[in-house]
Amino acid sequence: MKNIFVGNLAGEATESEIRSLFEPYGAIKRVNLIRDRKSGESKGFGFVEMRLDAEGERAITQLNGKETNGRALDVHAARPRIHEAK
Repeated sequence: MKNIFVGNLAGEATESEIRSLFEPYGAIKRVNLIRDRKSGESKGFGFVEMRLDAEGERAITQLNGKETNGRALDVHAARPRIHEAK
């Protein structure tokens, strides 16, 4: 499975819109757009999980820099989440 970071999204971007961008490259497991907890507004980024690494790599290559809603997408492999020690 390939976890992909998608940045520089327009505030009005929807999960279905992002899914339709990635579907031509392979099977999608999940799309998660990040929103502010209080306001519910988009933070301008999200994550796409693709079932196969090779398909995810192809999507990254093809979609990084692609313009959508007047913005050039920032698409790359997501870094592992680092949890802060408490």
